[in-house]
Amino acid sequence: MRADLASSDQIGPADPSRPIDVRDPLFGRYSRDGVHLHSLRLSCRSSIIESCYCRRVGEGIPHPSGAAVFNRTIGGNRMTDELTQEADRRAAEYLASVDERDVFPSAETLGGLARFDEPLPENGSSELSTLELLDDAGSPATVTSNGPRYFGFVIGASLPVASAAERLALAWDQCASSFTNSPVADTLEKVAARWTLEILDLPRDSAVSFGTSASAGGMACLTAARRRLLERKDWNFDEDGLLGAPPVRVVIPDSVHITVTKALRVLGFGTKNLVRAPVDEQGRVDPARLPELDDMTILCLQAGEVNTGEFDPFESLIPAARDAGAWVHVDGAFGLWARSSERMKHLTAGIEGADSWTTDGHKWLNTPYDGAMAICRDAGALAAAMNSDAVYATASADSQKNLGLEFSRRARGIPIWAALRTLGRRGVAEMVERHCRLARRLADGLKDAGFEVVNRVCLNQVLARLESEDATRAVQAAAEKTGRIWFGNTVWQGRAAFRLSVSSWRTRDEDIDEAVSILAGL
Repeated sequence: MRADLASSDQIGPADPSRPIDVRDPLFGRYSRDGVHLHSLRLSCRSSIIESCYCRRVGEGIPHPSGAAVFNRTIGGNRMTDELTQEADRRAAEYLASVDERDVFPSAETLGGLARFDEPLPENGSSELSTLELLDDAGSPATVTSNGPRYFGFVIGASLPVASAAERLALAWDQCASSFTNSPVADTLEKVAARWTLEILDLPRDSAVSFGTSASAGGMACLTAARRRLLERKDWNFDEDGLLGAPPVRVVIPDSVHITVTKALRVLGFGTKNLVRAPVDEQGRVDPARLPELDDMTILCLQAGEVNTGEFDPFESLIPAARDAGAWVHVDGAFGLWARSSERMKHLTAGIEGADSWTTDGHKWLNTPYDGAMAICRDAGALAAAMNSDAVYATASADSQKNLGLEFSRRARGIPIWAALRTLGRRGVAEMVERHCRLARRLADGLKDAGFEVVNRVCLNQVLARLESEDATRAVQAAAEKTGRIWFGNTVWQGRAAFRLSVSSWRTRDEDIDEAVSILAGL
């Protein structure tokens, strides 16, 4: 292969002793360590780039330390293949060990994180050594949330097919903003959106935005809600902003999740302006004590209270809100998936009457972090609020860049598509029902061991405590030290408690029995 230099600058031959990773040797001019690398115009479409030339900036002498020989195959790079295979091998070894790993890393393994505390390299390191460090120092310091005995924060493990789909999508490296940027991502996410509405039995013409989390999705839905309410009063939010705008009230459960409060705070509602609806002993909004609603009110409700797993009484609350002209938003980060099961669906009765919903894939659907859905009955309201069309980048209203916060984004709907296609309606329902059964088994075991189970365990959450505050708090720390189980502490109605969430597809009866045995023996 022959290569002609793209620059007439004085140059010197390459030093083969030090590789440099130039992203694209065909175009552009890159610099590193004070060295300009001059692109090569290749005179043929051969598979090997034989050499690269460089010179130190401002000097006319060769700079061998910045030069390199590229022995790589264009379109089938051998180093890329080796890296990919090595990463896959290490990932497979990690997954094979999740049953035996400490669920939370020990102090000793956490000390290994000091290996990452390096100065910024001048010349860089080999790709394989970087991957080796990441695995050798990083893997031991992970929380084994991808295992069977992690019961913290309603975090699901990653289904193998969802992880594999994510792996392939990463190789595609698509900017999944619209059909123009990625026909395959646009197509798959539209299918995933349709399937999501079907399995959750929500209005089929709703808009579905695939984003990072219920936090981001909630922000998008609440923005659309405020914009639509102001529009009813002939206020142009886009042009006039909020200064002088008619006030919009927000009513939230007294047990509201922090992500909803955060979204409202970021949107400028002000936490002291939020109206709190009283809840019962299980954290459900009490319809008899619901604050007054009107056509300038956003009512936020919950499907799956984060401690008890409970559901607000939608059949009473939503019709009252709609009669008043209020917008109803439901935070269903994990609880919305109860609708996938005919046995559990009754818990969500009436929820389909809301205006918007958020839910996560990375919780109960067991897709990789991160991936969530914002769903809006009025598709036009969400599309108008989130529109990011520009003269150089226009797309349909249902393109993902016009439904969520991100313009540049990865296709978070692809792992959700893969999970739904592989499990099917029955598979998702079975997983949900199994976790609910395991949660009841866990609760029964804890009761037999002398713990007080605070909630009625209607879903996959178990909330428990001991008689004293100190003893309750000590349970979590002692369990963590065993390395075999992890869950988190909480405070419920002013008293200390701990919370166990059954969310992983890997969790089996024997894992529940081991958890009970550990806690009973503390």
